Amino acid sequence: MFTGIIESTARVVALEGNDTLKRLTIAFDWMDVRHGDSIANNGVCLTVADVQRDRFCFDVIKETLDKTNLGALRVGDEVNVERALRVGDRMDGHFVQGHVDGTGRLVSMIATEKEWRFGIEAPGELAKYIVSKGSITIDGVSLTIAAVKENVFEVALIPTTLARTTLVKKQIGWLFNLEADILSKTVVHFLELKGMK
Repeated sequence: MFTGIIESTARVVALEGNDTLKRLTIAFDWMDVRHGDSIANNGVCLTVADVQRDRFCFDVIKETLDKTNLGALRVGDEVNVERALRVGDRMDGHFVQGHVDGTGRLVSMIATEKEWRFGIEAPGELAKYIVSKGSITIDGVSLTIAAVKENVFEVALIPTTLARTTLVKKQIGWLFNLEADILSKTVVHFLELKGMK
């Protein structure tokens, strides 16, 4: 379980393997990370497979490569990273599982002195979970949905978010990892089951 409050960004230093299994290695100096720990990379919960001084390795299977943007990463790219939530931690952001629901394409980017606004086209199956003022996770970042028009939603980004994440470095067309709010998914699922009776 995560919060969507990104701790830092980390650089991809190695990618080995093929389309069915890749070993992703990122450079970072967290001293408390151990083999088997969970770390979210661009919002994807991954298990630490190896620790090498200031590097962490993760094995990424085909399902994850196909359904997230991790398969598009290249050496030198940066990812948003967050360690798993611990009992007693502050609960900023919202409950994030690290289970990506799908990817959404960046279709617009508007920058002003006060904020940046991204327009993201969500896949049809996620539209029912996306509501104005609700929560969503984009590449691991907990954000509030500012507006919704059909299958495109907007998020507003403050300078702190831009400075602490990789979001500002993305270009139009980038596929963000999206995770809808678990509360929204649970309520919709319950109502759908109730409607079937």
